[in-house]
Amino acid sequence: MGFTPLAGTRAPVRVWADPYAIEPQAAKQLRNIGALQWVQGVAVMPDVHFGKGATVGSVIAMRQAVSPAAVGVDIGCGMSAVRTSLTATDLPDDLAGLRSAIEATIPVGFAQRKDSVDTRRIRGLEQAGWDDFWGRFAGLDRRVAQLETRAQRQIGTLGGGNHFIEVCLEQGGADEGRVWLMLHSGSRNIGKELAERHIGVARGLPHNADLPDRDLAVFLAGTPEMDAYRRDLWWAQEYARRNRAVMLALLCGVVREHFPQVGYDEPISCHHNYVSEESYDGVDVLVTRKGAIRAGRGDLGIIPGSMGTGSYIVRGRGNPDAYCSASHGAGRRMSRAQAKRTFSTDDLAAQTAGVECRKDAGVVDEIPGAYKDITEVMAQQEDLVEVVAHLKQVVCVKG
Repeated sequence: MGFTPLAGTRAPVRVWADPYAIEPQAAKQLRNIGALQWVQGVAVMPDVHFGKGATVGSVIAMRQAVSPAAVGVDIGCGMSAVRTSLTATDLPDDLAGLRSAIEATIPVGFAQRKDSVDTRRIRGLEQAGWDDFWGRFAGLDRRVAQLETRAQRQIGTLGGGNHFIEVCLEQGGADEGRVWLMLHSGSRNIGKELAERHIGVARGLPHNADLPDRDLAVFLAGTPEMDAYRRDLWWAQEYARRNRAVMLALLCGVVREHFPQVGYDEPISCHHNYVSEESYDGVDVLVTRKGAIRAGRGDLGIIPGSMGTGSYIVRGRGNPDAYCSASHGAGRRMSRAQAKRTFSTDDLAAQTAGVECRKDAGVVDEIPGAYKDITEVMAQQEDLVEVVAHLKQVVCVKG
């Protein structure tokens, strides 16, 4: 498809969506971002929608600066997936027992563990670096010191909202019916607490006094505030990665208990709320992806739809115009409040037919109809990624 430039911005804002279909609030945010003096350029993904400060589905390259709102409050949120040796014929007709076993093993919603998980006892989990990782907690923002126990108990927990665990079947091709495991989660409460504290600090800095939106406040390179943010940011991104790794290992264990013959390929993992140091056209920039994955040439990534529509495993094409990025999912087309006003539990049951999942009022805001059409989103970014596998869920666990 290629991109469409967004008119009226200082820095180039390249849009991989219909510019006229972008909600006015989100378009205003994109123009505010494009006006910032530190911004080298912006790539707008096809799942773009309004967010706090920076638009969800935006990739922002800045010189010597970074905006914490351009990362979001769930630092390091992302996806993990693994292909199994199982096929659809191995699965029972009734998947309720498998879903219950997953929910019994991995806390969901606001739940946390009574004690921190013993990572040494989890089969298949990477064991390196855990002591050093937790040892660095003492160096984080002093205002989160009291949250260490909670952070430890939330490792290996899902959270709520749009976070999920799924069992999926591959659609079409030589591996039709192959079973995949997939999950979506981030840095839980500790990432949110760190992000909100740094956003507050940035808003109070003098150089941010005249911004079009104070939520776009930035930290500047070479300052103590930038150093502190990047220290906490890297730690939270690692927390999110390790959180997903623990859950995926536990999920593999649950499936192994039900199907002892199962084998697993190498897992795929990708952040979609994070910061990366990169270089384009000889310029070193800090790239923030808020609701976007890295799609460098050959990079494997995961782009989910919604709890009833399926997902895609993709390989990046390395498009520099998009800062080597792609969408992080389908993207919401209506707010949670609007979804609850628009849809009923009967609608939810109809739209998730054939999926073993919750179908109660507590997840109506996650109904497929509240999201954009994932097939249209994928069609709008054919120059960013190629499809490796199309997956359809048969089990979906939500908080």
